[in-house]
Amino acid sequence: MRRSFNRGCVLALLLALLTGPALARGPRAESPDTFSPNELVDSGHQFFGSVSRGLALAIREAVRRWGEPDGYILGQEGSGAFFGGLRYGEGHLYKRRTRGQRVYWQGPTLGFDVGGEGARTMMLVYNLQSLPELYKRFVEVDGSAYLVAGVGLTAARADDTVLVPIRTGVGLRLGVNVGYLKFTDSPTWNPF
Repeated sequence: MRRSFNRGCVLALLLALLTGPALARGPRAESPDTFSPNELVDSGHQFFGSVSRGLALAIREAVRRWGEPDGYILGQEGSGAFFGGLRYGEGHLYKRRTRGQRVYWQGPTLGFDVGGEGARTMMLVYNLQSLPELYKRFVEVDGSAYLVAGVGLTAARADDTVLVPIRTGVGLRLGVNVGYLKFTDSPTWNPF
């Protein structure tokens, strides 16, 4: 069981490392409007609870690669796939000047991917100047390997805005897929 969990973490991190350079522009300089790794880890500890060691490692890797984020989203999502799949989630966007704006996301996936999962999600948000810039489609490549539980890190991009979803999932899922996340200000069942 532990070996499967470790393989899943390694697979997800390896996929993130391979796709990250195509999405990254290098670490950003610190500013008063960004969140430090310690602030993100503290917020994640409160939200995620017992999986905090894996979360802390994922956050530190994301900050090392992309710099300090302008904001972050804390939420939950569910997804399922049988080669084609769907993902639905909801959460709150936190920025220095706006606290707790509710957001929803959904999207289709396509790939060699089978299974289902429920996940708590922290998305680090980069280069988001205003909330309407979030309401578009963010292309994402995801790899998942959950036997019971796992931590995964990916990156998604639309224009200059980059999202780095860090997911702690529970379920049975294995595969790699390509898809997008579409953000909205109200819930919808339409993933397109």
